[in-house]
Amino acid sequence: MIAELEFIPYDDSGGFRAEYVCGSGDIWHFHPEYELVLNTTGNGTRIVGDSVELFDAYDMVLVAGNIPHCWNYYRHGNGTPEKHGIRLHFKFRSLGEQLLSQYEMHSLKKLLIDSEKGILFSTDDARKAEGFLTKMTTDTGIDKMIDFFSVFKVLCSSDTRSRLCSENYKVAFDEKGNRKMADVYSYIRENYVKSISLKKISKVAKMNPNSFSRYFKKNCGAGFVEYLNRVRTNKACYLLRETDYQIRDIASECGFSSISNFNKQFRKSEGVSPGFYRAQFN
Repeated sequence: MIAELEFIPYDDSGGFRAEYVCGSGDIWHFHPEYELVLNTTGNGTRIVGDSVELFDAYDMVLVAGNIPHCWNYYRHGNGTPEKHGIRLHFKFRSLGEQLLSQYEMHSLKKLLIDSEKGILFSTDDARKAEGFLTKMTTDTGIDKMIDFFSVFKVLCSSDTRSRLCSENYKVAFDEKGNRKMADVYSYIRENYVKSISLKKISKVAKMNPNSFSRYFKKNCGAGFVEYLNRVRTNKACYLLRETDYQIRDIASECGFSSISNFNKQFRKSEGVSPGFYRAQFN
């Protein structure tokens, strides 16, 4: 699986498209449009650039164009709830440099620049924006634009937002480079429960191990082993919160070679032991 260039249709020939999110997840993809995603129910794993995190209800993220991303929802029962989120796409040219250069648009312009690393907003911000995003799915014309700016008034006023991608992360605009990293990310996501050696993952990228290590850290902002442990630990967090599986079984299911290694990596990532982490949710 590669990061696919997605074409965003605009049924009203405009530059702002809001729609409900359905299904269990995205393919690993990118597109030139900005994307704002509000998850209202359900949870899973969110991957934006080199950021891999669990997400829960009222998770809201803004992503600039051309950053590979996907949302994978964990299944509950027979599937995921219908209309479990709202996704907004818009084009930079729909706003335009001339409008954004106005003094009144300074905070919006800065927000769009910051979104080049991905931005996570608080659950309070998400709840404030929900009503306007919902209206955008049905409103047209000037009403739709009023909804849009109402959403971004909430986002620009937020003082609790945080960056998703690492400081060193850069979008790979070349097709070959993006394809290579997408293949690597996809392989890790699909095989993290197994042992993945540097030699094995280097073959996926069709590089020798030393060159791959440098290439991965340059493009991801983290070393391969660090990234792999992050994916495994994030899955473990979900299982500790949402299931009553034994901690030893969780360690095995998430790909850790031993319970001692699991405890070490979990404490390094979360700052507490797996048992203490679970106790916070009981």
